[in-house]
Amino acid sequence: MLPKVKVLRPEGILDSAKSAQFRQQINELIDEGVNVVLIDLKKVTFMDSSGLGALVLILKTVRNSGGRLFLMSLNDQIKMLFDLTNMGSIFEIIKDKSELEERLRNP
Repeated sequence: MLPKVKVLRPEGILDSAKSAQFRQQINELIDEGVNVVLIDLKKVTFMDSSGLGALVLILKTVRNSGGRLFLMSLNDQIKMLFDLTNMGSIFEIIKDKSELEERLRNP
């Protein structure tokens, strides 16, 4: 099956206020048949524990639908949050879109 890829680019602070909206957006994409989600965090300035929790729920949702979730462009604060919570090993974190293409070719 060919991957149907969608790139999301959240901006600003990823907290509880934005998390519900973000999860709803993911559910709509899955309903549309998207099976690869790339979340580009380049413009996220801060993420708190509820933002991280939302990413975990999004990961479960995408995996339960048979899809894959990738994260890209983590800033230092997000990297530190991932390191402190050991979440870096749970998510597929990539450097750029060419790495995404490589991983999709070689799952």
